Amino acid sequence: MSIRITGTGLYHPEDVISNEELVESLNAYVERFNLENAEKIAAGELEALRGSSAEFIEKASGVKRRYVAEKTGILDIDRLRPKLRERSNDELSIQAEWGVIAAKQAMENAGVTAEDIDVVILSCSNLQRAYPAVAIEIQTALGIQGYAYDMNVACSAATFGIKQAYDAIKAGARRVLLVNVEVTSGHTDFRSRDCHFIFGDVATASIIEDTTTKTGFEVLDINLFTQFSNNIRNNFGFLNMSEVDADIDNNRFRQDGRKVFKEVCPLVAKMITKQLQKNEIDPANVKRYWLHQANASMNELILKLVVGKENAQPDLVPIILDEFANTSSAGVMIALHRTAHEVNDGEYGVLCSFGAGYSVGSILVQKKVV
Repeated sequence: MSIRITGTGLYHPEDVISNEELVESLNAYVERFNLENAEKIAAGELEALRGSSAEFIEKASGVKRRYVAEKTGILDIDRLRPKLRERSNDELSIQAEWGVIAAKQAMENAGVTAEDIDVVILSCSNLQRAYPAVAIEIQTALGIQGYAYDMNVACSAATFGIKQAYDAIKAGARRVLLVNVEVTSGHTDFRSRDCHFIFGDVATASIIEDTTTKTGFEVLDINLFTQFSNNIRNNFGFLNMSEVDADIDNNRFRQDGRKVFKEVCPLVAKMITKQLQKNEIDPANVKRYWLHQANASMNELILKLVVGKENAQPDLVPIILDEFANTSSAGVMIALHRTAHEVNDGEYGVLCSFGAGYSVGSILVQKKVV
């Protein structure tokens, strides 16, 4: 079998928030909060909030801007979350709407129709509802037969999704549509200096199929790993409504960024190195390392650990987070979508995502041009 990624698609909303806009909003909120709570802060009963700067954000993360579902509510210091209209059950959900747009582009790029697809997988960090599966909603909207399901492995959801697609094809499916839709602005705490800038909203899609007659990236090897950690966590869920005195706002995304950086970078580099050794491929012979788009410094360090400091050329690791920010599971697929044309026939690439769990997924691929 020659199981290949033969088409990808990308959709992002129109609204864009720059670092400068985000900082102006945060600083206004911080100033008001500290003024209103001056007595408690002075008495040591409450910690003063800190403002930020666009320069700090870019230096800390590499992020310059992000696409969001709706920006006015996010920048409103009386709200600090997007204003999203509640949709009726007869309308497509926001995730399904975005997923369909990205899917149609991927299908066109792969030269397939709804009749050619047997499985739809929505794999992402942030599902907007528990059930029915958004994947089934996307499947129905596109007119695809077969089956569909949702899955979540946080920021590694795309690579883990490719593994599920690969296994489905091994078991007899003709083609799989993998969709990664992340509406991260709905869970971001825009009051927090440490995380208000991290995420962006986007949708990606890819077609995975068994073919020797289409240009694509053949999946040569898959390596998955998980290890429980509290360093990246989101406790928001339906059980919060039943908890006594639950602080729902503070149950959203939280992370210990320093620990994540220190623990995840060597773990990811070790996994990629072992995978390349297993397949007898010199790291210098990999044309592109499409890494999870969380932090530019993380990707820079991982590259140095894999190929050596002297060989760590910036173009080996495409960076899209400056434009999109961290789009969770979708980031690695955006990087592939944007730079696939830079890889020539027979050249190797590595798709590697990592995130909460911890979870790491590494996919070794080879470009096949027909």
